[in-house]
Amino acid sequence: MKLQWRYFLLAVGFFTRVPVPSLPDFQETDLNHAARYFPLVGLFIGLLAAAVWWLASLVFPPALAVLCSMATTIYMTGAFHEDGLADSADGLGGGMDRARKLEIMQDSRLGSFGVITLIGMLLFKFQALSALSPAMLPFAMIAAHALSRLAAVAIMATASYVRFAGKSKPLATALTRPDLAYAILFGTLCWLVFSLMLGINHTLFTVIRFQLFTAIPVLLVWLWWRRLILRHLQGYTGDTLGATQQLTELAFYLGLLAWEHLA
Repeated sequence: MKLQWRYFLLAVGFFTRVPVPSLPDFQETDLNHAARYFPLVGLFIGLLAAAVWWLASLVFPPALAVLCSMATTIYMTGAFHEDGLADSADGLGGGMDRARKLEIMQDSRLGSFGVITLIGMLLFKFQALSALSPAMLPFAMIAAHALSRLAAVAIMATASYVRFAGKSKPLATALTRPDLAYAILFGTLCWLVFSLMLGINHTLFTVIRFQLFTAIPVLLVWLWWRRLILRHLQGYTGDTLGATQQLTELAFYLGLLAWEHLA
């Protein structure tokens, strides 16, 4: 239990600004085991997003409450995933070959592709969240943040890590079957609870439609993005994992929004 607590704290410290106790004798391989808790960290970030939205909605208009929630998650994660999305867009959009793409992704400067992609992502998320019904919005935030981090773990489990030449940031690069099993549990838990709650007041057909409308967009975006990075980079980097999280989070919101409009 003490070792698992260490791995959980490592995941929290790696992905958020939440202060955690110092972890002596850190090794990069510890992140491999901490990966099982990445979706759980996402679940807590989703809970925070939902709580901030609810509190802000008591005193602010709906659109401003959504912005407060988005700003909170960006601050709490240090824009970690947004930065990965922007760097991935710059590298894949601006590089002519694999080496150049990776070189651009290492560059701390933000290019045109990164700016356009980042602004577009924030606008899409804002519009999607603002369009969701208040009854669905908090559950959507919690489920999306957990599922999207599971999507990143799934990339790690099914592709090879592309290590940059020279010094690179530590990153989880290998998962055991138990690690992946726990990640799947934490990543899908809220989505499954969400489905069960809908089943109380809706028919089984409605619940199945909800599951299909939310899972299929996430899966399709994940498959497309995985194929893209394998074709261009022959594997994944930390930046592409951040992009995975952002893309699949948005896919979940759009799928849920489509389900609401067609329900």
